Amino acid sequence: MAPSNHQSLSAGRYLIERLHQLGLGHVFGIPGDYVLGFMHQIEESQLKLIGTTNELCAGYAADAYARIRGLGALCVTYAVGGLSAANAVACAYAEKSPLVVISGAPGVRERRKRSQVHHMVGAHDAQRRAFEPITAASAVIEDPLTAFREIDRVLATCLRRKQPVYIELPRDRVDMLPVRDHEPEIDAERSDPDELAEAVAEIVSMLAAAKSPIIIAGIEVHRLGLTDQVLAFAEQHNIPICSTLLSKSVISEKHPLYAGTYVGALSRVGVVEFVEGSDCVLSLGAPITDMDTGVFTSRLDPEKTINATSANIRIRHHSFEDVLLRDLVGSLEVASLPRYFRSMPARDNPLDLPWLVNTSVPLTTSRLFHKVNSVLSGDIAVIADPGDAMFGAIDLTVHQGTEFLSSAFYATLGWAVPASIGAQVARPGVRPLVLVGDGAFQMTGTELSTAVRLGLDPIVIVLNNKGYLTERFILEGKFNDIHEWQYHKLPELLGGGCGRLVTTEVEFDRALDEAIASPGKFYLINAILDSHDSSPALRRLGASLADTLK
Repeated sequence: MAPSNHQSLSAGRYLIERLHQLGLGHVFGIPGDYVLGFMHQIEESQLKLIGTTNELCAGYAADAYARIRGLGALCVTYAVGGLSAANAVACAYAEKSPLVVISGAPGVRERRKRSQVHHMVGAHDAQRRAFEPITAASAVIEDPLTAFREIDRVLATCLRRKQPVYIELPRDRVDMLPVRDHEPEIDAERSDPDELAEAVAEIVSMLAAAKSPIIIAGIEVHRLGLTDQVLAFAEQHNIPICSTLLSKSVISEKHPLYAGTYVGALSRVGVVEFVEGSDCVLSLGAPITDMDTGVFTSRLDPEKTINATSANIRIRHHSFEDVLLRDLVGSLEVASLPRYFRSMPARDNPLDLPWLVNTSVPLTTSRLFHKVNSVLSGDIAVIADPGDAMFGAIDLTVHQGTEFLSSAFYATLGWAVPASIGAQVARPGVRPLVLVGDGAFQMTGTELSTAVRLGLDPIVIVLNNKGYLTERFILEGKFNDIHEWQYHKLPELLGGGCGRLVTTEVEFDRALDEAIASPGKFYLINAILDSHDSSPALRRLGASLADTLK
């Protein structure tokens, strides 16, 4: 509950209190003179400030935290800090992660006296304008008449849209008081009742006529907190559920109704045939992107497919623009529909076969993922960087909901290691297992310094194939080569953690078992792979694309 009177709270402290009331426990960031006053207020509050090695990593960590906790926050200084973090904010925007970006700024008074102060890049509103395309709302907190309402508006938009918002706090406005009492405003968004009723009637009609329907549970099901409702609906009517790549682990992949991760040609043949053979596809919260459709290799009949997202609902040739996804799901829960009797696809995932190590043979990508799959449990979260680390993870069986995280649409390399920091801070009882290519690791891998400082214990597996494998797959060239690091020696530099170099199956088997059995410190496994070896998923995609070009 909000306090009855906020007049005694300054703008900075009001923002901190509202964030705490909304469930935030931590703020990620880097200090700078324009934001020091606000950071001092954070340190005096119930929130905990988590410093990282740079602003980009702070943004990735805050993004992962938001995906797990429902809200994240990034705090940076003006321009050199904010613009450094902009790529992470763009990722959160593209993948619908509710992130609050708080930037310090030159004071209003000093801007008036001196047109140019350090870090500025032209006009004083240049950073705010730079963030406009990658945030759902923005506000500059400088007028005591509107500042507190603006904070409420921007935070409400973040929670409603599940996308980043931008709050700029000039350093001489951190202690600004309101001119009158202020109470937080409650945001109330509603569906158009007539559109909702018509959309539900059409969907129910299609489902009632179906014999073998399926639900595609997209990323918005998780972001909007609809997982339990969608799962209850599926269980009530015995409808199988599949995920997309971005929504992988939206439900436990051990659930009897889970049919697999459907990513077009990236998926196993059995999953593809089951999904595309359904006579009614109810796609909930799954925006159509090239990544989630396996570079548009999915083959869903539009006459049998219902696409419902937070933006609109498309049913055959009809479109509904003013229906909230949560209202649609709620209406479907109480709709009169049959209970279906459809056999689930065969559990033919080769990674689910018992793991038996082959002594002394070189490690391959497919065998690496087989071993990883064998150690997964309910207290391990998989965090995969884009590239073959992510594609190979499609076939992993994740035990609990929201235990697979990846930048699976924006696909920004270097996301996974700093994301593991945010993920473990958000959920301390779950240990991150990070899958990252060597090229991506060189971008942000030194963020493991923060893991040492905070006592975190991610297990980081570097898929060391001496360059950018996915790019090699598209077009070979020397531009895909990178300098070889001795990744396993990084713990010596950081003064903590443990590193292992592995080249064979038996070495990888022992190293991963040792890491699992040794909580309390991070493990970095430098897994040497052939430079052209790839996961089965990437090979499946290649074969499908080759067929389309014939």
